[in-house]
Amino acid sequence: MKIEYESIGIIHSPFKSPKGMPIQPAGAEGITGTVEVFEEFAEGLKDLDGFSHVILIYHFHRSSGFDLHVAPFMDRSQRGIFATRAPRRPNPIGLSVVNLIKIEGAILHVRNIDILDGTPLLDIKPYVPDFDYHQVTHFGWLEKVPGRVRRQKSDGRFK
Repeated sequence: MKIEYESIGIIHSPFKSPKGMPIQPAGAEGITGTVEVFEEFAEGLKDLDGFSHVILIYHFHRSSGFDLHVAPFMDRSQRGIFATRAPRRPNPIGLSVVNLIKIEGAILHVRNIDILDGTPLLDIKPYVPDFDYHQVTHFGWLEKVPGRVRRQKSDGRFK
């Protein structure tokens, strides 16, 4: 089945190249950017300013192809693609939970952004702890590298 999506906006960040950028929002603490929502979708931003965090869903536009096994950034072992957050995926869709600073017209000002500049935005959802927070009991191979995500940067391996 072929599925098509229309971009609803563009994400702007200080990251012009994947190499050296944070790999998750936890590693992008304090880094700001903007999310430009196209005018025809701007009315959909009504009431979003009441949320401190939003989930950005986007298209990895600089990613091509995929591998079902990858060596993720924080490990050297080959892992199944679905056990990682690697950008080269069968459907190159990314998501990031960012801090919403303010909204000016159709521009969202956000903090803790880990997204490449010019990335097409697919959707925005409010982050709601009652919906989105879960007490985690285990988190697979990442249990061996706690806290490392805050220091890990992209080395450009996923092109």
